[in-house]
Amino acid sequence: MSPRHIGLAVLVAAVWGLNFVLIHIGLQNFPPLLFCALRFAVVAVPAIFFVGPPKVALRWVLAVGVVLGVVKFGLLFLGMHAGMPAGLSSLVLQGQAVFTALFAGVLLGERPGAQRLTGLGVAFAGIGLSAVDRGLGGPLGAFVLVVLAAAAWGLSNVLTRKAAPPDALRWMVWVSAVPPLPLLGLSLLVEGPAADLRALRGIDLAGIGAIGYVGLVSTLFGFVAWSYLLRSYDATAVAPYSLLVPVFGMSSAWLLLGESVGPVAAAAALLVIAGIGITALRPGALSGAVRRWARRSPRRRPRRSAALAAARPGRRG
Repeated sequence: MSPRHIGLAVLVAAVWGLNFVLIHIGLQNFPPLLFCALRFAVVAVPAIFFVGPPKVALRWVLAVGVVLGVVKFGLLFLGMHAGMPAGLSSLVLQGQAVFTALFAGVLLGERPGAQRLTGLGVAFAGIGLSAVDRGLGGPLGAFVLVVLAAAAWGLSNVLTRKAAPPDALRWMVWVSAVPPLPLLGLSLLVEGPAADLRALRGIDLAGIGAIGYVGLVSTLFGFVAWSYLLRSYDATAVAPYSLLVPVFGMSSAWLLLGESVGPVAAAAALLVIAGIGITALRPGALSGAVRRWARRSPRRRPRRSAALAAARPGRRG
């Protein structure tokens, strides 16, 4: 990836990291499925009336709209509402990088090389370390919901890659038009019309701000940029950058929600950054660096010097 596109991927990760704090705020004002429906409605209306349809088959719009909007975000919001902390949710959700690689291998035939697998392994060691440090700070059911949300995100990444939309803005607007009605129906069925009406009547500036950020900034900007990157590069090259999301997510949760970040969590974040750095290197650069280091290793030099000295004829005199 070019430096400019790497910078864009990091910016999207920062936007999505802060997003978990805004989701936490929104869930204090709305039932989770209603909140999820509102976020996509803000993106799709009225933009859908001014943006032409994407030049892809309707089946791809419907598939990504359901998998990304209804399944992924519905499960995430339900999991956080059930007790998953914002910082830990941002961490667990990045399991999507592994699911993306698995689905890309099965559906697209993409095979990550040894270097990229090494980077993913280092980054996920950091995620595992942080998860242990947090002690899985939410109920088991809530944890499972967020893991399933990560799987849905990975599948939506691959479906987006397969669809290859030529215009990321049109793509995201039309994809966002799919989830509101199914989510609203699920909200009325599961959460009840009384709870939905009560939340809408009591809406305040915090709720409006949460909907605006989660809908326009995180969804519209974030996924337009993400779709553009997925269209430009292999899914397994783009997905690892989302591993930066928990770094920003845990930091913002610490600053704004008071969730603690100890030395173990900081070490985990460093592992995540190191893993992403490895995946960002040019293929073969890591093995080349290891070979150069081995040739220059000081432990090898004395042996070579000693061997040369033994082979050199001594002075006669």
